[in-house]
Amino acid sequence: MSEFVRFRRIIIVCVLLSTIFVTTSCSSRKRVVYFQNAKDFETVVNTETFTPRLKVNDIVTVYVSTFDLEAAKPFNLVKSQTTSALELVDYIVDIDGNIDYPVLGKVKLLGLTVEEAKELFKKKLEDYLKDPIVNIRILNFRISVLGSVNRPGIYEVSGERITLLEAIALAGDLNIKGKRENVMVIRDFNGTKTYTRVNLLNKELFNSPVYYLTQNDIVYVEPNKSGSSESFFDGRIGVILSIASIIIPATLILVTRN
Repeated sequence: MSEFVRFRRIIIVCVLLSTIFVTTSCSSRKRVVYFQNAKDFETVVNTETFTPRLKVNDIVTVYVSTFDLEAAKPFNLVKSQTTSALELVDYIVDIDGNIDYPVLGKVKLLGLTVEEAKELFKKKLEDYLKDPIVNIRILNFRISVLGSVNRPGIYEVSGERITLLEAIALAGDLNIKGKRENVMVIRDFNGTKTYTRVNLLNKELFNSPVYYLTQNDIVYVEPNKSGSSESFFDGRIGVILSIASIIIPATLILVTRN
């Protein structure tokens, strides 16, 4: 067998090995398509009425108003005021679940929804104001999305709730290396952490207790095997290219000599 034929066979083997390697490293369709078991025209009625509840260390603003604006002033502490804006004092839910509110004193908000907190304030204000209107906002409603997504980071939530899918969309969706069947949601409620895993490939995601996120939830997308071994993959590609860079010139030299 001539040297030329031998080297040509080596090149063919290298090309075949590299092709197989790259092909088998790609994620299959079954690992990336969401909600695979959802049927055409299937209807699911969402009876979920989830609303976030106030936690320890939550930051809230409370604004009280009534027809008599002067009467409401003692209940609205102001940090700064301009002709166009009024910046109210923020309140932090303490370790006992209370905020220290002017005139009313300690008000326990722990575990209440925003609507429930409004009703509580209205009851407490009945002795001071006629037909009080209470507006409460959670200021620290943010979620973190980490791991194998296109834009990991911390995202502010303008409303009072956000779904897991909306959070993933904010982060630019999972990248191809994200493990869709094993997304973890880490939730902290008054010092107790819970870890819940969900499968984005299955429509049962919509029934998960973490489908609706709460303030300061962390979404972590684990990398799949190709993602966790990416550096090793790059190293093997480098080896293949190095071998090719030696074999091909050597073959050309032999061809020109023959």
